[in-house]
Amino acid sequence: MTDYRAEYQRWLDSPALNECEWRELNEIQNDEKEIEGRFFAPLEFGTAGLRGTMKVGLHHMNVHVVRHASQAFANVIAAEGAAARAAGVVVCYDCRNNSARFALETACVMAANGIHVRLFDALRPTPELSFAIRHYGAQAGVNVTASHNTKEYNGYKVYWSDGAQLPPAKAAAIAAEMERIDIFTGFRSMEPQDAQDQGLLEYIGAETDEAFLEQVLAQAIDHEAVAQAADKLKIVYTPFHGAGHKLVPEALRRLGIRQLFPEPQQMVIDGDFPTVVSPNPENPEGFALAVELARQVDSDLIIGTDPDSDRIGCLARRGDDYLPISGNQMGVLLLDYVIQAKRRTGTLPERPGALKTIVSTEMARTVAERNGVHIEDTFTGFKFMAERIAQWESEDSFRYLFAYEESYGYMMGDYVRDKDAVTASMMVAEMAAYYSGQGMTLLDAMDALYEKYGNYAERTLNLVMPGLDGLNRMRQIMDRLRREPLAEIAGVEVNRVRDYQNGSVSVHGLGVVGETHIRGSNVLYFELADGSSFIIRPSGTEPKIKIYLLVRDASQALCQEKIARYAAFAETLKEI
Repeated sequence: MTDYRAEYQRWLDSPALNECEWRELNEIQNDEKEIEGRFFAPLEFGTAGLRGTMKVGLHHMNVHVVRHASQAFANVIAAEGAAARAAGVVVCYDCRNNSARFALETACVMAANGIHVRLFDALRPTPELSFAIRHYGAQAGVNVTASHNTKEYNGYKVYWSDGAQLPPAKAAAIAAEMERIDIFTGFRSMEPQDAQDQGLLEYIGAETDEAFLEQVLAQAIDHEAVAQAADKLKIVYTPFHGAGHKLVPEALRRLGIRQLFPEPQQMVIDGDFPTVVSPNPENPEGFALAVELARQVDSDLIIGTDPDSDRIGCLARRGDDYLPISGNQMGVLLLDYVIQAKRRTGTLPERPGALKTIVSTEMARTVAERNGVHIEDTFTGFKFMAERIAQWESEDSFRYLFAYEESYGYMMGDYVRDKDAVTASMMVAEMAAYYSGQGMTLLDAMDALYEKYGNYAERTLNLVMPGLDGLNRMRQIMDRLRREPLAEIAGVEVNRVRDYQNGSVSVHGLGVVGETHIRGSNVLYFELADGSSFIIRPSGTEPKIKIYLLVRDASQALCQEKIARYAAFAETLKEI
């Protein structure tokens, strides 16, 4: 915790601020709460990098924070030696306001530190950055994006040489460098043209797109199913004003989808996201324009990707309505489809393996195990899945098929190590084509999976707690639940509590009885007597506590009754 008043004054007095920035800070001089909110502490640098609202101040995203983080990251890269500096860094950005500028500032700091930079010539999907790091043999990567957050946000995602987001030790090293370096005077930079002239900065674009798309298309399994449905399957696509606008339609067309209808208003690149309140494909209301277009063209399916095109959301037609397919449902649909399609085409490897997160539906485990596929849980975040895949490869144990998390992220192939909405869009289209050939929509297919594997239901709830007060409140709630674990939830007894922070498994009245298979994440997992799961964790990127409800019962109606009861109980946690 900094002396926020002194830090505010230091910024106000700094010659590094331009007149516009100085005016922004000067205008809040009598607003003590706003000053505290901007300067009480730096933005925390974690394994996902930085994310915050765009304002002038220590606790927000702005050019000074970007230069500061870039210098710290440059120091960590340079510490790896001359070969690491030559291998360099790939820099990417999305459609957000200031993203292009922040990316160029990052490139200029890296170049001034003797680190070779490949900077994308325009916005690109996050998975293409992960691909480019691996494709070019780079040491690291930076993506300027805030993923699916609202327009006020931006972020700074950091990657290492495997194409995955940073491991904790590297993130901690960057955070330590940021503590050591002065934010205004501790960085080096240079002009972009000078960096180019000295061979330290090069722009990449179309050739990288082609190499990436080649890998994406190689994931397609059943071309015959697509060919048979190509004339009748209609798909509406929206990139929510973001980075999927080019490569997602291209991938679908190359797959063989002929009836593709991009939503024209949302194909326009715009960091203000003028047609939606939130550019998050998890929110069905953001699809209003796409639904309108789908009705006009009589479409079967709507696909939407978030602004940096790493998450995908879908709606499928049922009668006159277009209903959302949840992240958990799509994960199960894709897992089952990939297994069956590879089995059908004779391409299912020996010892196949799949990955999901601890907060994702247990239906995926049933699907995998019934089909002889090994499945494991990781913490939320594809860096943990990437780490496990690398271990499988080094051990020569399991052949990775598919990985997903409930928050609309999916990963296939060994060319990316992050969630990938480009490949996922293509696979969803192929799957929709296959089921179309059976006279089924994806909603029909989901019903068939419930019939085959059992009825499951899930819901994710968000207890939003903005600002400094919210951070303190979130901490208090998690501390209280650890001190006084819930013995029952909505009248149902808690059998066991898994605390993934310290790795303990506890039973009420007995204490610790075992340990979790992984530890080190702020998650409390309550196992209930009726087989349900009630999971609580603070978000790592947004000011909210997330509660995950996972249930199973004899019918969907009974599942939804359980979900409603547990959701009502979850709301009471705000008051504890």
